[in-house]
Amino acid sequence: MNVLKKAPEGLYKTGFALSGGGIKGLCHAGVLKALEEKGIFPDIISGVSAGAVVGALYADGYSPDEIARLFEDISFRKMTKIRIPEGGLFRIDAFEDFMYKNLRAKTFEELRIPLRIVATDLDKGRSVVFDKGNLIDPIVASCSVPLLFTPKRINGVHYVDGGVLKNFPVSTIRDSCRTVIGINASPLVADEYKLSLLNVASRTYHFMFKANILADKELCDLLIEPVDMGNYDTFDVEKGREIYELGYKSASDILQELSNASQKLLTD
Repeated sequence: MNVLKKAPEGLYKTGFALSGGGIKGLCHAGVLKALEEKGIFPDIISGVSAGAVVGALYADGYSPDEIARLFEDISFRKMTKIRIPEGGLFRIDAFEDFMYKNLRAKTFEELRIPLRIVATDLDKGRSVVFDKGNLIDPIVASCSVPLLFTPKRINGVHYVDGGVLKNFPVSTIRDSCRTVIGINASPLVADEYKLSLLNVASRTYHFMFKANILADKELCDLLIEPVDMGNYDTFDVEKGREIYELGYKSASDILQELSNASQKLLTD
């Protein structure tokens, strides 16, 4: 937990920043549930990769429990199709269809809560923030892990996972919010792993993404970072419910600590 000084005045009262993390991003939904129970809701959301998916569904009006149920029976293989390599090992079409089917809003403007999605411009090597127009394409782009998925083409530009350059999108809303709550689903834990294509790729990207979140962590007024998330792999799709519950418990414990600390200050 990291509580910093009050943020500068901005357009929005409270912003939520949701990191990437594959299936581990389901912990975001658990954290959102805990925050709701304390009466804390976002006026704007920023998301990368898995955080973009959860953020979009939440901004579209889905409850945290509904988001968890959506992914409960979805496996990585069902969401992708093996293909002959042409920029990526898997197709992301099934995931794109899933988002079209389940998101009621098809544009940013139709969402109930303002949303910013971060993707990486592969052609120019820069981080790009989407917040207007078509909603589905930026979500798919933000989730397109290099090598595993074919880059997403938007208006003639190839985009890949936003986490390549910015896996924790706090800075994208920092200047627009008085308070930013950051949820990081990808804490660094160098545990044992199996030598498989997916595990090695996941571990490599995990280390890379960890390096680019440090500055953004310091920008949070409240950082919620479930350390036990390091015990899960990016593609542990069968453990979605566990991950959701872990996010909920971790956030509940942190919020209770803050409540106890506030009460103690008032009584001292």
